[in-house]
Amino acid sequence: MGDSGGSVVSVDVERISFGGKEHHIQTNHGSVSVAVYGDHDKPALITYPDVALNHMSCFQGLLFCPEAASLLLHNFCIYHISPPGHELGAAPISSNTPIPSVDYLADQVADVLDFFGLGSVMCLGATAGAYILTLFAAKYRERVLGLILVSPLCKAPTWAEWFYSKMESNLLYYYGMCGLVKESLLQRYFSKEVRGCSELSESDIVQACRSFLDQRHNMNVWRFVQTMNGRYDLTEELQQLQCRTLIFVGENSEFHAEAVHMTSKLDRRYCALVEVQGCGSLVTEEQPHAMLIPLEYFFMGYGLYRPSQLDSSPRSTLSPFCISPELLSPESMGVKLKPIKTRARLEV
Repeated sequence: MGDSGGSVVSVDVERISFGGKEHHIQTNHGSVSVAVYGDHDKPALITYPDVALNHMSCFQGLLFCPEAASLLLHNFCIYHISPPGHELGAAPISSNTPIPSVDYLADQVADVLDFFGLGSVMCLGATAGAYILTLFAAKYRERVLGLILVSPLCKAPTWAEWFYSKMESNLLYYYGMCGLVKESLLQRYFSKEVRGCSELSESDIVQACRSFLDQRHNMNVWRFVQTMNGRYDLTEELQQLQCRTLIFVGENSEFHAEAVHMTSKLDRRYCALVEVQGCGSLVTEEQPHAMLIPLEYFFMGYGLYRPSQLDSSPRSTLSPFCISPELLSPESMGVKLKPIKTRARLEV
């Protein structure tokens, strides 16, 4: 069991955007940026993005989906943790600063919880961020109510992945966020359908992500890539997790096999795999609407619902008072959370 230990101190609170406040916190495990959205009295939802992304580029699609925003913001105060140097307006990290390990970043999450006085939290992570939050859940089991993982990593890099990532790291180090690096990252995030081709133009979400990557400090991204190259296998730790887990993965994700492997190692009574058709890794951006119904059923297990029409959300149709009992069965909505797997079609 991990111990975050010590005290944490906020350095400053400086930026307010889209209704959220960004905190820059100095912890026992380095400086970290946390953007907070919502009512601090509500249960906490912690998010952690993938490599080269932050909450605006990794979770914006989900939070801008009206039904999902209604579900999440009605029930949670959201704490978006950025990997070091990935926050909006981040300065380059000094080359003298040691590259953090994955354990260091997981312990940093615990420091964030301590700073805000949070007990047990819900976690939402994407790919590399999913790995960090899974490791956090393994080290601090009593502090995690549930895990929502999007195209997660859970194993050490294969030799092929390590070699490919090493090449990407070298390009970042010597040439910055060049065209080859951006294409590699976009391929990591999105399916071919939205990345475009000679006959089809890039989708808006890919163009927006490409523009966002242009603003990244290459050495900050390089450091997180190095951190993830040093990750280790969490398979044994998965069997010790005590929380419910909901895993989303796009059928075209390069991490599809890893998500299936992870699901097979978790307790099947408390785990569900949602495979999204025609989608890449970043389901939160490419097909956020496909996440809504599984999330609703997942949160029902905690007594959480979207607000009813009487609570001033006219688009929110799901509440314990306005649905007949037979419709609360997952099968009636085309979603099967047990035994493990479901395919969420485009029209969901």
